[in-house]
Amino acid sequence: MAEHVVIIGSGPAAHTAAIYAARANLTPVVFEGFMAGGIAAGGQLTTTTDVENFPGFPDGILGPELTERFRAQSERFGARIITETITKVDLSKRPFTYASDEQTGEAQVLIIATGATAKRDDIAGTRDNELWQKGVSACAVCDGALPMFRNRPLFVVGGGDSAMEEAHFLTKFASKVYIVHRRDELRASAIMQERAKHNAKIEFLLSHRVVAVEGGNAVEQVRVHNLKTDAETILPAAGLFFAIGHVPNTSFLGGQVKCDDQGYIVTTPGTTMTSVPGVFAAGDCQDKKYRQAITAAGTGCMAALEAEQFLAHHAH
Repeated sequence: MAEHVVIIGSGPAAHTAAIYAARANLTPVVFEGFMAGGIAAGGQLTTTTDVENFPGFPDGILGPELTERFRAQSERFGARIITETITKVDLSKRPFTYASDEQTGEAQVLIIATGATAKRDDIAGTRDNELWQKGVSACAVCDGALPMFRNRPLFVVGGGDSAMEEAHFLTKFASKVYIVHRRDELRASAIMQERAKHNAKIEFLLSHRVVAVEGGNAVEQVRVHNLKTDAETILPAAGLFFAIGHVPNTSFLGGQVKCDDQGYIVTTPGTTMTSVPGVFAAGDCQDKKYRQAITAAGTGCMAALEAEQFLAHHAH
């Protein structure tokens, strides 16, 4: 028998959808994944240390602890959570079919909340079990205000609009922000470049690349290689932020849902409805603009409410 609602994902979007769906007696099943997108169940929050901008936690909360609370709340209301990764779906007819390596099943409604994975260059010192989460991050808005970065020099790797935005944001806290880009020219729009160039705290290191991030329990210095002169410079720093984009975790959909050229699921504006009736998308797999835990949670709520309306309508 087909499940009423199957939610694929494990972050704030997935669990908010699960909480609302469970409270509506839709008995949701959540496939939280097992190292999906190279990230543990819980999504990108599991790669963040202190979360200080999620309402209700005035003293902040650790990212992994916040995801555990989401999960516990989903379970409390009756959501069934399965630690398997959905690898394939068939959306050609309802009920939809889905498959993990361990099982197959059917769902009247699917909520896709698989998130996105931040791109990271493979630089010595920035990898997992090195200085990742110890001063190396891929989200300035999430982590930039942490005390460890205040009044210290910081690095941003990237040359697009997001790199300019992240650098500009970090200047509120840092003593100086270096933008490192491999090419002579930035990819950012003219207006974003001008804004960054007029910020006295930002220094550009064009035709440079970071070759290593070094430190003990936290970032202490960054090695930068000048691609034109071959010279290497060591600069003191408290942090390095990757701003080279994200990859939405949507490849398992096999092109059955309309996505943009970057792979983000296209939703009807103001809703979480996708190109396939009965399939809804929430969180960072459909949001390349805000990418915050709180906005993901909001779309998770929307997806559950829209799923409930869809099921009510199609029951008659």
